[in-house]
Amino acid sequence: MSAPKPLISLPALPKPGARIDLPLLAGSADALALAELAARSKGRTLAVITASAADAQRLLDEIPWFAPEIKVRLLPDWETLPYDHFSPHQDLVSERLATLWAALQGEVEILLVPASTAVNRLAPPEFMAAYTFEFKKGQKLNADKFRSQVTLAGYAHVTQVVSPGEYSIRGGLIDLFPMGSQLPYRLDLFDDEIESIKTFDVDTQRTVYPVPEVRLLPAREFPMDDKGRTHFRQCFRERFEGDPAKSGIYKDISTGIASAGIEYYLPLFFDETASIFDYLPKDAIFVTHGDAPAAIAAFWNDTRSRYNLLQGDKGRPLLAPDELFLSDEAFFSAAKCYGRLALERKNIDAEGRLPNVAVDRRSEDPLGALKNHLASYKGRVLLIAETAGRRETLNAMFAEHGVKPEASADLAGFLAGNAKLALGIGPLHAGFALEKLAFITETELFAGSPRRTRREAQKKATFDNWLKDLTELKVGDPVVHESHGIGRYQGLVRMDLGLGEQEFLELHYANEAKLFVPVAQLHVISRYSGADPESAPLHTLGSGQWEKAKRKAAEQAHDTAAELLALYAARAARQGHAFDFKETDYEAFADGFGFEETNDQAQAILAVIDDMRSGKPMDRLVCGDVGFGKTEVALRAAFCAVAGGKQVAVLCPTTLLCEQHYQTFTDRFADWPVRIAEISRFKTAKESALALQELTEGKIDIIIGTHKLIGKDVKFNRLGLVIIDEEHRFGVRQKETLKSMRAEVDVLTLTATPIPRTLAMSMEGLRDFSVIATAPQKRLAIKTFVSNFSDGIIREAVLRELKRGGQVYFLHNEVDTIANMQEKLAKLVPEARIVIGHGQMNERELERVMRDFTGQRANVLLCTTIIETGIDNPHANTILINRSEKFGLAQLHQLRGRVGRSHHQAYAYLLVQDEKALTKQAKMRLEAIQAMEELGSGFFLAMHDLEIRGAGEVLGDNQSGEMQEVGFNMYTDMLNRAVAALKQGKHLAAADLTQPLGIGTEINLRTPALLPDAYCPDVHERLTLYKRLANGETAEEIDALQEELIDRFGELPIQAQALLATHRLRLLVKPLCIQKLDAGTDQITLQFSPEFSKNPPIEPIKIINLIQKNRNYKLAGQDKISLLRHCATLSDKVTAVKDMIRQLTN
Repeated sequence: MSAPKPLISLPALPKPGARIDLPLLAGSADALALAELAARSKGRTLAVITASAADAQRLLDEIPWFAPEIKVRLLPDWETLPYDHFSPHQDLVSERLATLWAALQGEVEILLVPASTAVNRLAPPEFMAAYTFEFKKGQKLNADKFRSQVTLAGYAHVTQVVSPGEYSIRGGLIDLFPMGSQLPYRLDLFDDEIESIKTFDVDTQRTVYPVPEVRLLPAREFPMDDKGRTHFRQCFRERFEGDPAKSGIYKDISTGIASAGIEYYLPLFFDETASIFDYLPKDAIFVTHGDAPAAIAAFWNDTRSRYNLLQGDKGRPLLAPDELFLSDEAFFSAAKCYGRLALERKNIDAEGRLPNVAVDRRSEDPLGALKNHLASYKGRVLLIAETAGRRETLNAMFAEHGVKPEASADLAGFLAGNAKLALGIGPLHAGFALEKLAFITETELFAGSPRRTRREAQKKATFDNWLKDLTELKVGDPVVHESHGIGRYQGLVRMDLGLGEQEFLELHYANEAKLFVPVAQLHVISRYSGADPESAPLHTLGSGQWEKAKRKAAEQAHDTAAELLALYAARAARQGHAFDFKETDYEAFADGFGFEETNDQAQAILAVIDDMRSGKPMDRLVCGDVGFGKTEVALRAAFCAVAGGKQVAVLCPTTLLCEQHYQTFTDRFADWPVRIAEISRFKTAKESALALQELTEGKIDIIIGTHKLIGKDVKFNRLGLVIIDEEHRFGVRQKETLKSMRAEVDVLTLTATPIPRTLAMSMEGLRDFSVIATAPQKRLAIKTFVSNFSDGIIREAVLRELKRGGQVYFLHNEVDTIANMQEKLAKLVPEARIVIGHGQMNERELERVMRDFTGQRANVLLCTTIIETGIDNPHANTILINRSEKFGLAQLHQLRGRVGRSHHQAYAYLLVQDEKALTKQAKMRLEAIQAMEELGSGFFLAMHDLEIRGAGEVLGDNQSGEMQEVGFNMYTDMLNRAVAALKQGKHLAAADLTQPLGIGTEINLRTPALLPDAYCPDVHERLTLYKRLANGETAEEIDALQEELIDRFGELPIQAQALLATHRLRLLVKPLCIQKLDAGTDQITLQFSPEFSKNPPIEPIKIINLIQKNRNYKLAGQDKISLLRHCATLSDKVTAVKDMIRQLTN
């Protein structure tokens, strides 16, 4: 400790073999005690075995606050069940290996281990030593030797490194993501010497900062090299009877695949396994925290029952529990040779408990209890807030009620000072009092209201105009070429047409016709999204068919544009209400949000508030994945509206969601003088009538309800904001009613999976649009399986969840047969407490069921799609969906999003009657949802849906129509051009709209312009880069791309330099109506386009003067001008073109 004398009086450290019981400590005093013990026994490791994983995590947060100089590590659990068919998350394995390595090196002073993790048998320390390598800057490195080393350590070779345990080699660059490391590294080789080592960012693949050396820990907790695999197979044959070839695991290991769940066969890789004790120094002190023996006994009971349950499977024979885990006797007898301390966790009679100091918001003096305690307590008091934001809020509250704490930066500062009462920031979960010192945290101050926060580094997610994006383009997908129509993409090909080698996209049209498009002109190509890609209409090259389709679409775009403009004009002319409110109030309200805002979320909130302050009516769609914090955006908007003196209506599609929003809003507005009412089936007719009457009188500020809110009998007094949640659930008619409200009031729409039409409208700029695509905190993507309905799978899935203390949703969408399903489930899983919920039950009954489930009195909810909207239950992390082929994509995504709302791995099982008999669309839907396991995918799923189903006309009644013929992108482009023209007061003829938009200049530098295979080997990556270059609109964008290319792939080869030069020149000549630029070694020719004669950007007299003055300039035909100059290299040519342009434009 930085304090000279210890804060807690603790007994002397025990001798080896002796045991001492520590006094009972209240709140977070245990963390302080451990910190002081570690400070006293410098050089000795404290191994702390906690009864629960949550305690270990808490101590990991708290100990460094008391003693920042102490090295604390946590050995995390695998978070899988014994004998699971899953492997632990890569990040957990990475963290475990790093911790074990640090323990071996003696770099850990306090090692925290949850009891169930401590009994796991581990790989022997020799394994860690043999498979760990180091690389330093300036060291010689042979690529083949490196490859064998990383393969030996079990790393996987990939094209792009994204998670721990992967590496990739591209020429002289080696990308490597070591286990136990936060960031991956890029090694730059010069010949065979390591020239530099830099970390890089996984998302952008750009380098961040240099480091001197890298340590490479093994990629797994067992060896996957030939020796390890042979050992495994030999032990497997000795241990289990029968034919090993019938076991999938044996076959996988033989082929070098680590199959899921292989961790529970760990002993087969080694002659003998080790335990946690082998990683501890001999003089370590062993601390049991809480009731560790009971936790170990409970773990053993679970493990035995699981072993008995699963052991019959011939294809997956199991090792006995004793081989995988230490028994409690073995564990405690091994612990006997260390000095032992016992820390009990009973708060009842612990010393140092604080009296009740909770804030009572309803009383005259909310801080009365705290003031009384401060008056009677003799020592000094430190009040602890969770975050800087909370500290400011508390400070304001204290000041208001006459309590004046001093500010304190950290604990050491407080101890060194002499302030009687101070306010600081810290991660303590609970306060406690010592003789002369008391710590009071928010847990005690707000004992009635739950608050917990977790901080998490922000992961940025950006959308690089994902519509124009070609990343996911697969061979055979339809694309739209602006001048030739819809064809199928067949891959990238290289050809030399006498002007140096070029790369082309090969497109196939009707009647076997082929079209090759140079990669420099990718801006004329976009993905076709309008209907099912399989049935996309292929056009015939050279027939008028595409022109006709374009013309029809253009006419329609023109009409739509006129309607759109009228709507824009009406909205712009209408004055909405400019909301006004105090910043301080808003800040205080925002602090009530218990989490760190993610980047996108903060931007969405900002956008909404700006809209509300602007005085124009807001119409914004916030599209964020399930559980990404859209509700918070709504809460902030509601606050601004109410603070600005207006009423807010919140519209929800279902009663359950209504109830939940009502709870959320009441909780968050608890400290504010805001009246909130709910109209739904959970309320009696009398309550509803009263609410409506008060609404009309203006007594109610926020009303939350189902579509009853749009009814005729609802009259608002001063409505200012309508929030529509889960918009995709409302029908077109209800939306039209809402639209008429939109004229005057601000509208905020929230959805995870917008229906194609809504998405299309946002894309067309009809509505403002915010996307929240960043996962909050420690979310793991939801593991999704599609499988036939089988008893085995259901039992396994439900048990896995119940064993880790979670809950399960079982979705069965037929009310008639739901009772039979309940019987079936009760037989399959007798351990489960099953309740039924569906829309035809009466309100009180349904409410009781839901409360039972959210209160964890029941652990399986058998229900219909009533849960689809917004039920928030962090304990439910498994969902089984019966007959999943009958649901749409958006619906499946919504349902799947009911789980995975905490940082546990969540599972979704999509059960189908018979996989073979699925329709093509159903199959595509299930594949799409399975592929989109990533977080934030709701939005991309909607894009997929737009492709599977088509978009539909925006304002008209046609749900698809002309759009299908030309594809969504092209239609949007036409529409935008029509709107832009009408805005300038021009009248665009339909014919002008059909002119290709992207007539870029054809630029020919007569040298190969492409990204060579050796430089960027991945075809998809190349295609994306080509497309991004073609979409570049400014020189800065091209420069940024060049930096990125050099950063990711190394020095630019000459072909890539030519490619970038081509794009730079394209931007340079774009305003000059130049159709073709040809740069040979002896002359440079510019050809002007027919547009030039209509509206010349260059004065023709300038061209005549130039030719007369300078002998080297010549006219070649009526539309060409050439410059005679010898240009040997690429840079000469570029300079010549620039000179020529300068001469023409000056």
